[in-house]
Amino acid sequence: MIQGGALAANVALFAQLLRRAGMSLGTDQVLLATQAASAISIARREDLYWALHAALVTRREQRALFEQAFELFWRDPSLRRQQAAMAALLPSVTAAPRRDPTLQRLRDAWRAHAPGSKPAPPRPAPEERVDAIMTYSDLERLRHRDFAQMTAAELRAAADAIARMRLRPATITTRRLRPRARGPQLDLRRTLRASVRAGGDQVPLRWRAPARIVPPMVALCDISGSMQRYTRMLLHFLHALGRGRRRLHVFVFGTRLCNITRSLRERDVDHALARVGRQVEDWSGGTRIGACLRAFNLEWSRRVLGQRAVVLLITDGLDRGHGERAGELAIEAARLRRACARLVWLNPLLRFKGFEPRARGVTALLPNVDEHRPVHDLASLGRLAAALRGL
Repeated sequence: MIQGGALAANVALFAQLLRRAGMSLGTDQVLLATQAASAISIARREDLYWALHAALVTRREQRALFEQAFELFWRDPSLRRQQAAMAALLPSVTAAPRRDPTLQRLRDAWRAHAPGSKPAPPRPAPEERVDAIMTYSDLERLRHRDFAQMTAAELRAAADAIARMRLRPATITTRRLRPRARGPQLDLRRTLRASVRAGGDQVPLRWRAPARIVPPMVALCDISGSMQRYTRMLLHFLHALGRGRRRLHVFVFGTRLCNITRSLRERDVDHALARVGRQVEDWSGGTRIGACLRAFNLEWSRRVLGQRAVVLLITDGLDRGHGERAGELAIEAARLRRACARLVWLNPLLRFKGFEPRARGVTALLPNVDEHRPVHDLASLGRLAAALRGL
């Protein structure tokens, strides 16, 4: 299949393809894959597959991407013939884009490979710069572009920027005490035990201090038709937010409430959103905010709201209902506010400078929230992340 010193170069190029397709690989794994490929007889294609699989695949969700990339890359010794084979495969990929998100990522990564290219060291991340004539860079323009006005390519770039966000959770002090090397209070029980182990000749002091924990967070996301262009980016943000939190609960609502917490815990964001799409049935439909908040208060509030939980209510407040529904919305919003430590309303309509709370749903929600913030572009998501660290 491959002869001489070209084996190491092709393994490195194969690893570069996997990286571009979204698979996280370290330099040590690439070196280990090169050694594994050199230690076997590559006359059998199956032996090469499992040698590279053992060195590069570390998680179960990476298997499908690795298998597709291996079938594509090691099919032909010539990159030019491989790219021609990929072009023949493209119609079947684009015919069902929702069937497997890894195929779309692999196709985009393969197009970045030029025929006859040599493996190159990974490029550093592009720096955000402003030209000397004070013009905005592409990244700066993207940060302030409304999600509803973005093209498909800009939405993919925005999703990548959200995935790179470092969303460190804030911690709070509880009344429960934990052992510490230094603390404000003496731990008598542990001190006596340490003294007994020392034979009574010494009394080593042990201390304890209040424990610090990450408070739970609950997100209620509107998926109605008026929120369609914002929901996907916000789900990307919630997926990134869940990387640093063990207790993040995510619910979506349109005409009914749906818990998508387990689906959004998938490591791969494309697989997570595909799973959410199969689970939720009322995308881009009407809105019954009051009824959905009532369902949450009755069925879920006691389970997920505790230890000073923070609730993110993501909606534009446009409830498709009559006056009596606005009254129900006000009652349920007040009930939700009493059950949590802080209720933050994230509203895309705040992007308009002349926004006025005239809609009945908006006037019913506004008196019952602690904070009302815009969420319509990358810059607003960055400010939200900073505010959540402050909470």
